[in-house]
Amino acid sequence: MKPTKRSKTDPTQAIAYLRVSTDEQHLGMAAQRSAIEAWAVREGVTIAAWCQDFGISGGAELENRPGLLDALRTVRDRKAGLLVAHKADRVARDVYVSELVKRDLRDAGASLALVEGISGDDPISEMAGTVMDAFARLERRMIGARTKAALAEKRRKGEKTGGSAPYGFRLAADGIHLEEHPVEVITLLRIRTLRATGMGGRRIAAALTAEGFTPRGKRWDPASVQRIADTALAS
Repeated sequence: MKPTKRSKTDPTQAIAYLRVSTDEQHLGMAAQRSAIEAWAVREGVTIAAWCQDFGISGGAELENRPGLLDALRTVRDRKAGLLVAHKADRVARDVYVSELVKRDLRDAGASLALVEGISGDDPISEMAGTVMDAFARLERRMIGARTKAALAEKRRKGEKTGGSAPYGFRLAADGIHLEEHPVEVITLLRIRTLRATGMGGRRIAAALTAEGFTPRGKRWDPASVQRIADTALAS
């Protein structure tokens, strides 16, 4: 099989990619853009286009990153030689996603450039980049583990952990702890009973509607009922 012929690209043309997530706003779009613009001046590179993902985690799958997908398409369309980002974790916190991006760039005859971090196509740079990707993934998993542990401790203490209260409960007067909802707890017992008979979310939702139980929203949603039922049965 003949190797794929790479298209000719311009190493002085770059597509810039920016990303912030909802839980990580300390390095915003403006700061990333300023850093990339300063880098472009130093390197004699022209930023041909800007692409961004706002409110998307660096651990998201590639198909759920519209801004990054747009950046990769634009690299090919403009025949740019570079995709530039502020740091490696702006592109991805997952090693697999990072490798997919780099492979797509290589196929297009382009490469990834980082304002802060190690970039390049030589073996040492590739190894260092892989190590950095691995540490970024480790950091993400450790943050997730700490968050999960903290939420579990709050639940153990009966404290609210964000969002609406679980079905069957409501926020107490102190604004921190949860207490049983006098109406919903009765409905919750009925849901548990129906689930114990083997009924699924759709049939339980129909039964609750027929029996006159009032949902939180406009109607009983089968998927939501299924989650409530499974949680109730496991408790």
